[in-house]
Amino acid sequence: MKLSISREALLKPLQSVIGVVERRQTMPILANVLLIAKGDALSVTATDLEVELVAAVDLDAPADAGEITVPGRKLLDICRALPADAKVKLQLDGDRLTVSSGRSRFVLSTLPAADFPVIDDIEAGPALELGQDDVAGLLEHTHFAMAQQDVRYYLNGLLLEVGEGRLRAVATDGHRLALSEIGLGSGDDEQRQVIVPRKGVLELQRLLGSDEAISLAIGAKHIRATLGAIRFTSKLIDGRFPDYDRVIPKPDGNVLKAERENLRHALQRAAILSNEKYRGVRLELLADKLKIQANNPDQEEAQDEIEVEYAGGDIEIGFNVNYLLDALGAVTGDDVEIGFIDANSSCLIHAPGVDHTRYVVMPMRL
Repeated sequence: MKLSISREALLKPLQSVIGVVERRQTMPILANVLLIAKGDALSVTATDLEVELVAAVDLDAPADAGEITVPGRKLLDICRALPADAKVKLQLDGDRLTVSSGRSRFVLSTLPAADFPVIDDIEAGPALELGQDDVAGLLEHTHFAMAQQDVRYYLNGLLLEVGEGRLRAVATDGHRLALSEIGLGSGDDEQRQVIVPRKGVLELQRLLGSDEAISLAIGAKHIRATLGAIRFTSKLIDGRFPDYDRVIPKPDGNVLKAERENLRHALQRAAILSNEKYRGVRLELLADKLKIQANNPDQEEAQDEIEVEYAGGDIEIGFNVNYLLDALGAVTGDDVEIGFIDANSSCLIHAPGVDHTRYVVMPMRL
């Protein structure tokens, strides 16, 4: 393998894939990236056995074909340290890769490309063609509600559900739930559900952000997204996601409407003196008024009161303030509606008139 490439051209694919290269590896080859030179293209692949990223870049001149794996972070650090307009030459000599640029020369150890684990065919159905902004919004509105290292492994990820002409994302950690959906433009009546692991969701979020379309293919055990020259593949969590429809409350009458920022700031002020472990706040709903209280084991207490639109019955209810703040931060628009059933039931949070993005927060006893 022998090729020449500009520093900027090599840096871009390395930065795109390096997120899945763990610093501490049980398998040495997982600290490496796979380089494949063929014709006038170079592809860079990284994997942690759960998520795989492949980024391709065009070369100025045809390369001597070949493939090898080299330490990913070391190659990236070398590229970053070179001058911005540098030309980089890669040449494989035996089991060493020489990286040279101007008077700089680096010799990297390698491992055989044949030992690198790659995901080829994912046996997916027809791909969904989506706008990156739509997918980014879907993940942004839901990802924060995923569980972290929960023994119920199926909660440590994000449910993607395709069917009835829409793509829906749902995340829950058992204490709160986030749901968002986008239309697909075509009626896909076959309902499919897959659970994307947490790392896959966060890595896909990091890749999104351009105006290009994204092609999303869902297989039995993998999900694959193609964004221009980058291909993202993630294993799926094998498990059954809870029936989320059952936990979405349907409040009737006890609906509070408030300025979103006004409510968010009031909750942030009260949270300062809440219990650091449980983060509980007490909400007291009265006619056109909301009282917020928090206290902690040091006998400290915070009280706040804001004007709201509320004509339902008086309710006193406790919540984890972080869950409320996360939901309010994800709601778009100036106003927010929160529906209550009673002091022992979950609340439903959404922007007025918006049904495609909703948040459910369970109450807590204070």
